[in-house]
Amino acid sequence: MNRVGISEFKTGRAPAVLVTYGLGSCLGITLYDPRKKLGGLAHTLLPLSRPEDRSRMTKYVDSAIRLMMEELLELGAEKDCLVAKISGGANMFEALHPSGAEGVGARNARAARETLELLGIPLLAEDIGGNHGRTVEFDLATGEVRVRSVCHPDANRTL
Repeated sequence: MNRVGISEFKTGRAPAVLVTYGLGSCLGITLYDPRKKLGGLAHTLLPLSRPEDRSRMTKYVDSAIRLMMEELLELGAEKDCLVAKISGGANMFEALHPSGAEGVGARNARAARETLELLGIPLLAEDIGGNHGRTVEFDLATGEVRVRSVCHPDANRTL
């Protein structure tokens, strides 16, 4: 397994498995070309990049998706074949947000949906929200995304 750290993304081709741990309000984003069996997994922190902060563009949902897509295209993926899945986006600090206020997790998920739509990449599945952490494993041979939660084993699922 190839580990993806916070504010990173990795790409690869089958038979690799990409994994990221500790998704709370962070978002795990997978992009996959099923024909070429090429894919990438990003672990992002915040929804939208800021022009004044060019230091680590992979920590932002919108720029991480674009950078990961560009790298996949350089590896031979076809843009029209790319599909996406997202997970995470929990509200880990519910007490800090007044009722009705959108937390970081929800804003991360919204930024991913909007960016994917702008790029014309279909969002096939998502496992978003709640107040628990997640681990994501992305199998590039099958395109399956396995989502596990230690605190909520009943929330384990395959996307």
